[in-house]
Amino acid sequence: MHTTALKIADKPAKNAARILIGSKDTNWEKQGFAAASAKLIKVELDKKISPVMVVDDGAYNFVFAESTENSYANNEKWRKVGAKAQVAASQYKLDSVTLVNATDNKDALTHVVEGFVLANYKFDKYKTLPQSSSTVKELVLLKGSIAEKTLKEIEHLTDATLIARDLVNEPLSHLTAEMLSEEITKMGKEAGFSVEVLNKSKIKSLKMGGLIAVNLGSPNPPTFNILEYKPKKAINKNPIILVGKGVVYDTGGLSLKPTPNSMDQMKCDMGGAASVAGAFYAAAKNELPIHIIGLIPATENRPGGNAYTPGDVIVMHSGLKVEVLNTDAEGRMILADALSYAKKYKPELVIDLATLTGAAQRAIGSQGAVFMGNADDKVKKSLSDSGYAVYERLVEFPLWEEYDEMIVSDVADIKNVGGATGGATTAGMFLRRFTDYPWIHIDIAGPAFLEKTEAYRLKNGSGYGVRLLYDFLKKRI
Repeated sequence: MHTTALKIADKPAKNAARILIGSKDTNWEKQGFAAASAKLIKVELDKKISPVMVVDDGAYNFVFAESTENSYANNEKWRKVGAKAQVAASQYKLDSVTLVNATDNKDALTHVVEGFVLANYKFDKYKTLPQSSSTVKELVLLKGSIAEKTLKEIEHLTDATLIARDLVNEPLSHLTAEMLSEEITKMGKEAGFSVEVLNKSKIKSLKMGGLIAVNLGSPNPPTFNILEYKPKKAINKNPIILVGKGVVYDTGGLSLKPTPNSMDQMKCDMGGAASVAGAFYAAAKNELPIHIIGLIPATENRPGGNAYTPGDVIVMHSGLKVEVLNTDAEGRMILADALSYAKKYKPELVIDLATLTGAAQRAIGSQGAVFMGNADDKVKKSLSDSGYAVYERLVEFPLWEEYDEMIVSDVADIKNVGGATGGATTAGMFLRRFTDYPWIHIDIAGPAFLEKTEAYRLKNGSGYGVRLLYDFLKKRI
């Protein structure tokens, strides 16, 4: 992770490179530009050229303009401005730039900062040859343009998102289940939340049959991670529980993934675990007064050794018996044990995140995630509103009773796959069987790992879910 130093200064340093954000009505002369330069900026902005680059006394100035209306769509435009500004600054190999808000919308600045920092990321730790840097070391904001507390909150939240990206981008050779537990433990020590790691023998003693079954073909043991952040003045009596799928690599098991390139990205199958860990980091660093517990089952899904097979019947932590018809439907097997384990905490709400189904990805692509659950409409609306607020949007899928009939097994209580259609929802129905509390399932298979850069969401691990969960938790305060 390449962190961006965020600083507040009384005024721009002499000859400092600047990023200026404004609107069609901004008086650019008041921002220090000569009349001719101000006229040029206005003409270029009217042509929808963005950014307009002006050199003044040897210093670079990158000028942007957008509508100052405060809406979720415009807020996203400002984040994209931040990403464009990062690209422009890095192209000129600038180590430091000063951000100037020439609009009457103070919130615009926070979104620009967010987009800039998230775009200013590189995963290059395994590069040995000299690299030409494309990251900016320092972003300076002017005193009075943003509150220090707000800037610190943005810093912690973006750091959490970039940490989640790092985890998703790590290959299995450097991130087994045990290594993932070590990384989460480090995060806890740094941010201020506790982490308990259950080893294989403890997992067996808890009769987590789903997690043990998926792990049978792997040479590396599983872990079950329990995260807890409980501030003294927490507003909730019962905890909110976040559950993250932690399949650190997925071959499909004996139901080996058959399509070309289908395994190339499967180090990302722990994207849900990364999002949950990142959300804990952000919540603890920003001292949200809310009690949360995280449950992260972690393993590989491999076809070796004594791998579980299609036709096997697995006794789950809840006692339900599951007929396995596809070993590549492994995520729901380990999540089911975690959802069942969550009952002991008498939760106010449980939210699980998982790169669960290709069906969800095919349905809405990378532009958002699918969600479903039995929580009340108020919770669903709040979560959906947070999705729009941070532009990690959600689409609700139904949990109609007919889908439940599709997972009834001939030989056991339920089977781990439904029919050829409705795959995202039958997976949700499977998970619902292990809940007896308000619950939401979010399938992040589409946006968790990107094939190309989308503004500040860079190619590969996106960190999707961290900002969504944080915003949702914050709005419950």
